[in-house]
Amino acid sequence: MLDNLTNRLAKVVKSLRGQARLSDDNITEMLREVRMALLEADVALPVIKDFVARVKEKALGQEVIGSLTPGQALVGVVHRELTEIMGGQSAALNFSTQPPAVVLMAGLQGAGKTTTTAKLGKWLKEKHKKKVLVVSCDVYRPAAIEQLKAVATQAGIDFFPSTGLQKPTDIALAAINWGKLYYYDILIIDTAGRLAVDEVMMAEIRDLHAQTKPIETLFVVDAMLGQDAVNTAKAFNEALPLTGVILTKLDGDSRGGAALSVRHVTGKPIKFTGVGEKLGGLEEFHPERMASRILGMGDILGLVEDAQRGVDHEKAQNFVKKMKGGKAFDLNDFKEQMGQMKNMGGIASMIDKLPAQFGAMAQQAGGAIEEKSIRRIEGIINSMTPLERVKPEIIKASRKRRIASGAGVQVQEVNRLLTQFEQMQKMMKTFAKGGMAKMMRGMKGMMGGMPGMPR
Repeated sequence: MLDNLTNRLAKVVKSLRGQARLSDDNITEMLREVRMALLEADVALPVIKDFVARVKEKALGQEVIGSLTPGQALVGVVHRELTEIMGGQSAALNFSTQPPAVVLMAGLQGAGKTTTTAKLGKWLKEKHKKKVLVVSCDVYRPAAIEQLKAVATQAGIDFFPSTGLQKPTDIALAAINWGKLYYYDILIIDTAGRLAVDEVMMAEIRDLHAQTKPIETLFVVDAMLGQDAVNTAKAFNEALPLTGVILTKLDGDSRGGAALSVRHVTGKPIKFTGVGEKLGGLEEFHPERMASRILGMGDILGLVEDAQRGVDHEKAQNFVKKMKGGKAFDLNDFKEQMGQMKNMGGIASMIDKLPAQFGAMAQQAGGAIEEKSIRRIEGIINSMTPLERVKPEIIKASRKRRIASGAGVQVQEVNRLLTQFEQMQKMMKTFAKGGMAKMMRGMKGMMGGMPGMPR
């Protein structure tokens, strides 16, 4: 996600090395590169103009203090302005109303609205301990109602039945009455989408909004649409009093233009981002953390939150003790970490939140491992002897053939696994030697001067 923009901005910062201060000349040159990076990222032109003007105003003549280099000082300015353009602060959902608090989900067909409805219900149930009911008012798309029922069941939340013969407003009002009768905290209404914005669709959802009086009206949009995502959000915002936006498929968008544009263009906050197809793949949107990820600093807080949700803490503590004790990272640990990363939302999600220097290392170690291949990895490791798992260096040609035969794979698969393991082993050695502490000190230096950051 956002790789292109991150790489371009990294080159801009490197170009300022060796210069004593931020001047009109080097800032003008740097902003030309930033403008090109934002254009490539499919950011809306008015957003680019505003962003560049604000960065120039804040950066021009700024003193390079303490141990900061001009590049680091510039990163501080860019980080603040990126954060501001995306909303400044995270925006929480509002539930200050008589239950059930109604959440209306709007958006085009194919944006992932139905799956996002279940994801949001699961998030509310697990994080806020809310009693959640979901209902589908999509009476047009075949199997839409059954789809919501299926994903709601997987998410462990309650589903209110409806049929394609009913009117959307009748379905919604019946669900509200049911929610009141059985003391639900929140009702999430999944509405019908269209392939494009049309007046019939807008009239229907305006009517639904008027009848149900939702406390939250969330627009679900596919981030991979880029600039079109922002234009669609603007059209919906003009037709409905939106309270927020959910960007789906953000993990599939290497450009990131929608994330940077939608708040500025619509004036509505991004409240969540959807990553992956799994029902746990919904994250609260934090502008300052997204700015850090764009600048290659990673999202350590996001990683910690993922770990709190998905990691077996006892196993994690035992692993940390082993690493601190100087014991080698072996194939048993590798297998265990693959499982833990899967629980944290997948390998790609974890790598995306790592700072750039560690993300590149992790990409080599685990980036090529797709979720579906983790079972194959486990099969290969299970075909090894206990000694081979602890001392993988003894695995030579004859042992590789035996392991491959036992796991039902080609020898090349065993070689690939051992290469990935070696990369992971290097990364673990870096962490064990204080690499994470060095990384955090470096980030502190880069972000010196930001609000709330010590110098």
